[in-house]
Amino acid sequence: MMKLGFVSAILPEASLEQVFSTASRLGYDCVELMCWPVGKAERRYAGVTHVDVTQSDESNLKAIRELSAKYAVDISGLGYYPNPLSADTAEANQAIEHLKRIIAFAAQLGIRQVNTFVGRDHRASVDENWQRFLECWTPLIKVTEQHDVKVGIENCPMFFTNDEWPGGKNLAISPAIWRRMFDAIPSSHFGLNYDPSHLVWMQMDCVTPLKEFADRIFHVHAKDVRVDRARLNEVGILANPLEYHSPKLPGLGDVDWGHFFAVLGDTGYQGPVCVEVEDRVYEGSLAARELALQQCCTFLRNYIPHGESNT
Repeated sequence: MMKLGFVSAILPEASLEQVFSTASRLGYDCVELMCWPVGKAERRYAGVTHVDVTQSDESNLKAIRELSAKYAVDISGLGYYPNPLSADTAEANQAIEHLKRIIAFAAQLGIRQVNTFVGRDHRASVDENWQRFLECWTPLIKVTEQHDVKVGIENCPMFFTNDEWPGGKNLAISPAIWRRMFDAIPSSHFGLNYDPSHLVWMQMDCVTPLKEFADRIFHVHAKDVRVDRARLNEVGILANPLEYHSPKLPGLGDVDWGHFFAVLGDTGYQGPVCVEVEDRVYEGSLAARELALQQCCTFLRNYIPHGESNT
């Protein structure tokens, strides 16, 4: 049975226990816990640290497990979404080293899922990025194999602001690139954290790939998107994407969730589906964000019945 969760980045001010207690109170089965390095965020939804993976002593690991058990809320995975292929060598190296720490920590904690981005030098083409992708991710996936931890790459283009123009900061945006990635690195530990909303705003079918990549979908994000067709007709698809689309709560955008879950279920997927709240309408206060999480849970329970936790 699929498990419904949320991404903890929407509660940056909450302690780890508050994240678990909120999930339990609102009726969620699991949470994806953010594991950014402790420090200042460089963009929205980044820089959130609910688990500090530099604190890997057994007492800390035990405390996390006990919170999960206390609230009967599972951990769907550990999340960290930097740019390991950044043109800034220091930034790229820091991302790679922290990813290694998260992978090792996940194994110690008994969590076999880490979610992230492939990254990209946004100034260069896919082909121009490819050698760096291989040099970075071939050894990283060997690390995941050594620890028996799977990595799910979110399919977000990371093109929202002008400093990410023109290519965005994540390569793994389309079925054509996914095939190329998995042909180059065929490891069973290398897969997707699948978010349908990103395909929708790129004018792509978000359902058909579920079948072809069924064995590569390790984790799912539930986020919706509203495409402003009138605005798109004015600026075109080469404009900054935020000029014509807005992230929304599931059910408030253009994703056909009934069709999506029908096919996802047909593929045999039994993993987590975690709400990612990025709807600005609900960002004004903690109360508004909790209301967003409640609304998402109510809506998505139409497709993911409440079952027993694995905790």
